[in-house]
Amino acid sequence: MSPALALPLYGNMPYKAAMSNTTTTARLEARLPADVHAMLKRAAEIEGRTLTDFVVAAAREAARKTIEDAELFRLSAEDQRQFADALISPPPLASAMEHAIKRHHRLIEPGK
Repeated sequence: MSPALALPLYGNMPYKAAMSNTTTTARLEARLPADVHAMLKRAAEIEGRTLTDFVVAAAREAARKTIEDAELFRLSAEDQRQFADALISPPPLASAMEHAIKRHHRLIEPGK
């Protein structure tokens, strides 16, 4: 009999613990009104999920959207065109900006 056809082993082998793909978790507790709890529980039942799974998924999606809204900005097609035009052909610097750049170079690179 080949080793592949040997009887299966039961229990945990010592090396399997190091190879497991366990994820760390953190606990979150929240007090909420009974009607909100009932609504969340009903929504979880409709989706065939546990209350915890439903709340975690909903919170994850809300957090992702909040972060995306804070970190991304969207431009209309016309604004995109104007932005690209400004990058390709920037307007001339104002005299105050030219003065600031020269002053910066004098302060940062005095020997040049």
